[in-house]
Amino acid sequence: MNLHSKLPDVGTTIFTRMSALAREHGAINLSQGFPDFPAPEGLRQALARHALEGHNQYAPMIGEAALREQVALQLQNFRGVAADPTEEITIVPGATEGLFCAIMALVGRDDEVILLDPSYDSYEPAVRLAGGRAVHVPLNNRDFSVDWERVTGALSPRSRMIVINSPHNPTGAVLSHSDLETLQALAEQHDLLVVSDEVYEHLVFDGARHHSVLQYPALRARSVAVYSFGKTYGVTGWKTGYCVAPAAITAELRKVHQFNCFVGVTPVQLALADFMAAEPAYPAALPAFYQAKRDLLQRALAPSRFRLRPSPGTYFQLLDYGAISDEPDHQLCERWTREHGVASIPISIFYQAPPQQHFLRLCFAKQDEQLLRAAEVLCRI
Repeated sequence: MNLHSKLPDVGTTIFTRMSALAREHGAINLSQGFPDFPAPEGLRQALARHALEGHNQYAPMIGEAALREQVALQLQNFRGVAADPTEEITIVPGATEGLFCAIMALVGRDDEVILLDPSYDSYEPAVRLAGGRAVHVPLNNRDFSVDWERVTGALSPRSRMIVINSPHNPTGAVLSHSDLETLQALAEQHDLLVVSDEVYEHLVFDGARHHSVLQYPALRARSVAVYSFGKTYGVTGWKTGYCVAPAAITAELRKVHQFNCFVGVTPVQLALADFMAAEPAYPAALPAFYQAKRDLLQRALAPSRFRLRPSPGTYFQLLDYGAISDEPDHQLCERWTREHGVASIPISIFYQAPPQQHFLRLCFAKQDEQLLRAAEVLCRI
């Protein structure tokens, strides 16, 4: 059989591998980014109610109207942004599917797409499958901020799109108002489309604010913003997200979406709509909730030999293990999972050309007891 792989160098994701290794060895899993505590009870009850009431057939391709309307209300309340629920909001089966559809819809053969490294591992495969070419621009090593001069230098006549992610996975960095203004000017000058991964929008700490592309008029006109109900409401297994874009871009995205997953899960969508209507302020409590977990983990790791990098957002903490070992991070993660019983994620896998760094990513969206147990183990290394 003549089998030609479109992604010959792509294997199983690091998240799948590390979670499987954690299960195999009974390790504390701080690798994959999911909460290990219950989702809101009202949300779970709503899902059961809608399933039992028989809402189990196809939803509309663009998503249940009730949920799109709740999304529009949240955008207005939290971002001051008006979005048409019918023409500009699309419910998708997870943010990853939304990102894939946006890239597939907007990137053509030989188009270049700027990716900021470290970048989430689903971006480049989507670019390649669309026929485009990923152009990797490293973030600053010191604080993982964007070097806009390097971004400008990477642009060419074939540049079509830039993908941004704030709050940033894996580093936790958060783009500033100045960053978004610079991006806006650059996108206008070079006629760039923007895909903005904002799945951790509500997880910003220390009194800082999230800045969305939807809040900047010139970016609003040329961007797809992608969000995750799973990250906001602690239901990552429900695999439901949404995309917000101008009507013309949304129409193109939906052309791909309808032939990919077609629809999201109906009772999940209706449950989310009910909960959002009943608890519209729920996301406002998330920064304090997750910051407390971040601070707990940081205090518990203070006696260790690790150096902790700032975590302004997301639910990830970077550990610099350079004072302990010079072993490559991917080998170290696997070995420590087996030998010490704590699973983490190596940062090098997020780079095209990894720099000489020694970082591990821990997820602190876990029960306090688990975080303290993991920290106790790490402090003994």
